[in-house]
Amino acid sequence: MEHTQKPLRIDIVSDVVCPWCVIGYRQLDDALKQTNTNYEIHWHPFELNTNMPSEGQNMREHIIEKYGSTKQESDASRVRLKEAGNEVGFEFNFNDDTRMHNTFNLHQLLHWAEQQGHMHELKQALFTAHFTHNRDISDIQVLADIAAEIGLNRDEALSVLKDQRFAQEVRNAEKHWQQQGIQSVPAIIFNERHLVSGAQGVDNYLNILEQLANMPD
Repeated sequence: MEHTQKPLRIDIVSDVVCPWCVIGYRQLDDALKQTNTNYEIHWHPFELNTNMPSEGQNMREHIIEKYGSTKQESDASRVRLKEAGNEVGFEFNFNDDTRMHNTFNLHQLLHWAEQQGHMHELKQALFTAHFTHNRDISDIQVLADIAAEIGLNRDEALSVLKDQRFAQEVRNAEKHWQQQGIQSVPAIIFNERHLVSGAQGVDNYLNILEQLANMPD
């Protein structure tokens, strides 16, 4: 694959509050490093909780309401997530106060960061802020802090969120992927042709990358 002139295009449709999105990305990243693949990643917005109020909801209550899970099932799911995270070097710190959030503002901030070539870094920083450090990502001041921590202008980040200047662009992007049939995330599209859904595991991503490498252009 390293001899290929044209980089492998990887589109990832995901949400920041989706734990399997960060696990799936980390698994894919491990596979990419092992294969020395020439690639470019493009992140795209998806909202798990479009109707959630801005202040969010307790995560355990949300999961029980949305999926009908019991507390025991919720606990077991958290254990699985922590184990899967550990395997790819990502730390999940769940507690009784962990919250789910409406992520529309986050996607607007990511859209802005993309214009400056820092969308990928911001995406990773937001994953860590939410899942590892339990920061309140519904607070635009916190979001501006996170942007500043990766080198973006804090005042400009805050301004972007206050005036909602990229609201329509994000809505249009979300609608585009919904029209492509994306209903769950992570959704990873290779070379705009091959869709892979969910966190597949490092070995499966290695197989996928090998198959793609052997395909004629």
